[in-house]
Amino acid sequence: MLTKTLLILIALIGLSVPVAAALGWLGLTLQYFDSPMPLYRAIGDIFWQNGTDFLLVAIPMFILLGEILLRSGITEKMYDGMSHWLGWLPGGLMHSNIGSSALFAATSGSSVATAATIGTVAISQVEKRGYNERLFLGTIAAGGTLGILIPPSINLILYGVLTDTSVPELYLAGFIPGLLLALLFMLSVIIACLVFRKWGGEAVGSSFKEKVRSLPGLIPPLAIFVVVVGSIYTGFATPTEAASLGVVAAFILAYFNKALSLDMVREAVEGTMRTTAMIMLIILAAIFLNFVLSVIGLTEQLSSFINDLNWSPLQTMLMIIAFYIVLGCFMETLSMLLTTAPLITPIVVGLGYDPVWFGILLMVLLETALITPPIGINLYVVQGVRGRGPMSDVMAGVLPFIISMFVMIGLLIAFPEIALWAPSLFY
Repeated sequence: MLTKTLLILIALIGLSVPVAAALGWLGLTLQYFDSPMPLYRAIGDIFWQNGTDFLLVAIPMFILLGEILLRSGITEKMYDGMSHWLGWLPGGLMHSNIGSSALFAATSGSSVATAATIGTVAISQVEKRGYNERLFLGTIAAGGTLGILIPPSINLILYGVLTDTSVPELYLAGFIPGLLLALLFMLSVIIACLVFRKWGGEAVGSSFKEKVRSLPGLIPPLAIFVVVVGSIYTGFATPTEAASLGVVAAFILAYFNKALSLDMVREAVEGTMRTTAMIMLIILAAIFLNFVLSVIGLTEQLSSFINDLNWSPLQTMLMIIAFYIVLGCFMETLSMLLTTAPLITPIVVGLGYDPVWFGILLMVLLETALITPPIGINLYVVQGVRGRGPMSDVMAGVLPFIISMFVMIGLLIAFPEIALWAPSLFY
């Protein structure tokens, strides 16, 4: 049954059926052939109960937050500030791409939004400063993936909802791995530019006075980060309320940036509605699919299959990691999270692993899927922003960063405290 399910899903996605429709059709197909009951009659109740979940309100709020930052010009000033502070490293503005992505990720919570935003600001610098274009594009695509790991992350919220795991704990657990992964990306750039010196392009030098003058451009994203995350851990707000506070703070910053206008608000709201509608439809279709999989007994079959292997917890975890890496080559990350987390997490917890730790490991695996050909969505986002040349340039450019992600996965397995130390201080 598991093989049949995967084959049907891969076939639907291969036929370019939209993800939400693919998940919904898969659920309807499985219930038709494998369920003794007409499960489709539960769709209305499932959609209503889950669509009104208070925690999911945070999703459109974080999307709106990113839209406001993008359209108010705050992101451009942030990128300029990063270029002054990181541009002296071997690789120049490629480090600014990664640093800006990390900072923007700490406000938007979306990998696609991060890659699109930083790409729009940065790509013009490739020819201007003579960078290796493939590696430069790779830094944008890989840097964008930080949006689902560094809090506040939409994907961490969804994982928390699907597995009944504390979102504040997940947010705390994501800090150190997120920053460490950003540093690994920067280390990859440094090594590449030291080995192939021409790849680093023109050096970007800034005086101390110029660096100080650029600091105001870095303050707005940091301020929003403090508002959102600080309000959660001081007990002032829930994650959903914190997202709303972030939107209010973004409007205030847009006003002081002299970018707040009726047209800007309209464009930000329209962009938010389009993205939210797509994400919510995928979420609800995936929840219906998970309901079907549970009723027809696929969850128990998968658990029994893994138990019958009699492998050690580490061997089983390595198999799960390999499964996600292969699946990430053919499946979009959000649908991966929504369809697999409810199935895999109970098995992982049964092996003795912490669900918070697994949530962070899963985010890194999803990040890998974002830049793994042929379905890696960040590859298409960066190529779309670039608007020219072959797609193979972006695919080649992300290879060093895929290796960095594998290193991060190994570090999380060898040293779980990387993810669990921060939550242990508060919980």
